[in-house]
Amino acid sequence: MPSSPKRREPKALSDILGNLFAARGYGRLMGAGELEAAWNAAVGEPASRQTKVGAVRRGILNVTVAHPILIDELSSYRKPEILAALRREAPGTPIHDIRFRVGPIEPPARGPG
Repeated sequence: MPSSPKRREPKALSDILGNLFAARGYGRLMGAGELEAAWNAAVGEPASRQTKVGAVRRGILNVTVAHPILIDELSSYRKPEILAALRREAPGTPIHDIRFRVGPIEPPARGPG
């Protein structure tokens, strides 16, 4: 009897959804939100309002800071503490260093009313 054409085995729904999320970039969006929340908790107020979390490339988090004095504080005095907090609060994003640069920080959007 001739062999039947190859049949595909059914895939698990979790695999299908995982592939869809990866293809659509939802994982990055969720990761970015998690990272931003972890950053805000790690640096606290008012530093969180004067910084903007950027991309992570090759384990280096890029952060824009409103002024050089804050860069000095964050990089010279608080970097180890911030890195530890980020690793603890955003474990899905491996970070081994932070690179700071001065740049404009847009105020958060205000809600209606």
